[in-house]
Amino acid sequence: MGVSENFMPSLTVLLVDDEPNIRKVLGISLEAEGHHVTAVSNVKDALGEARRRCFDLALVDLRLGTESGMELITALRALCSWTRIVIITAYASIDTAVEAMRRGAFDYLPKPFTHEQVALVARKVAEVRALEQQVKTLQETLSEVSPEVDLATRSPVMQRTLELARKVADSEATILISGESGTGKTVLARAIHSWSSRAGKPFCVVSCPSLSAELLESELFGHAKGAFTGAVRDYPGRIAAGQGGTLLLDEISDLPLSIQPKLLRVLQDKTYERVGDLETRKADVRIMAATNADIEAAVKDKTFREDLFYRLNVVDIVIPPLRERREDILPVAERMLAFFARQNHRRILGLTEEAVRVLQTYDWPGNVRELHNAIERAVLLCNEERIGVEHLPVRLAPTKEPVPNIGDLVSLEKIEEMHIRRVLAAARSLEEAAEVLGMDSVTLWRRRKKYGI
Repeated sequence: MGVSENFMPSLTVLLVDDEPNIRKVLGISLEAEGHHVTAVSNVKDALGEARRRCFDLALVDLRLGTESGMELITALRALCSWTRIVIITAYASIDTAVEAMRRGAFDYLPKPFTHEQVALVARKVAEVRALEQQVKTLQETLSEVSPEVDLATRSPVMQRTLELARKVADSEATILISGESGTGKTVLARAIHSWSSRAGKPFCVVSCPSLSAELLESELFGHAKGAFTGAVRDYPGRIAAGQGGTLLLDEISDLPLSIQPKLLRVLQDKTYERVGDLETRKADVRIMAATNADIEAAVKDKTFREDLFYRLNVVDIVIPPLRERREDILPVAERMLAFFARQNHRRILGLTEEAVRVLQTYDWPGNVRELHNAIERAVLLCNEERIGVEHLPVRLAPTKEPVPNIGDLVSLEKIEEMHIRRVLAAARSLEEAAEVLGMDSVTLWRRRKKYGI
């Protein structure tokens, strides 16, 4: 899969040349192509800028006064492995070109050069970076071995959620995605990234509860060699890895208090330091956070900083649980069934009517993830053309109670509960169910809560 020439991601470029006119001309040429240029005149300043942020491209003059640009090749690549270094020089020779390539240079540009030559070199680097990101995304997708997730929905409340997500996607606003476990918070965050101008750059995820405070700090901000036992080399961290892209902090409510001020600084000042390193670095990464907890309660309990909460909660997107968008249960189940049937080489045509009823009336406390697992299990157990109730987990279809009839010696509450359950199973949405039952949405919500529906 190639990269479209009509859409080429902008690059962060470090320009190192001791001639002011060359820096000016090259800077104008690259910025005219939409790239972001930082220009310096010597090795010390070049290394200082490279320590603060990762660059996609470094254009380095071979002769920098009494210094050699050749020495910068190894040093810059050690600071950021994906930086492509192009040597520029008026003293071109085969020997210097070979030596530059041997040290890891990406290309060699002899002076004098034209705007077209500079633009071509930048375009080549942009293509390589875009392809690297495509490969990374494909590897992540293949490693998940899960059905392609689409955000198609019939639910009005979910449609409003997606509409809000699309509206804010191309902004730089920090987004807090809330929702129960399994509702698809990471899926939505990845979609927001793909809809934004940062789509061509990395999308990184850090799970806050998965590591100790010390390891999580290193994972986020990076560390210097020797910063702690086991730090045998420099580690750039996820903020640097996501440079130009998006960083999702999953289950942000579990972020240790000791790290919260450092994250607040990234959000406020776009700066940070690696563990064991005093060098201040720039953070060009959009932060999104996801949680299934009540962060406002954590703020009241003093386990989460109030100022950090307000910085994270610029835009709050709430994903409704699956039980509140029942009209999506069957379409999602059918898409998953088709995927797992193909994956496991099963000829399964669909679901029985009873299986459909069970899927639509179950409350799905584990949401889409639980539905995913239930359908995968059913496909593996089914040797027939249609999945039946017997193939679904037992918890989805508990032992049936006798259905009461009008006039039976049962309470009105029991009759009401059974009627509400049947209407909810048959209706296409909660709004339609409320209309059929002659209730407003608030009254229906109270009845569902009362009967545990």
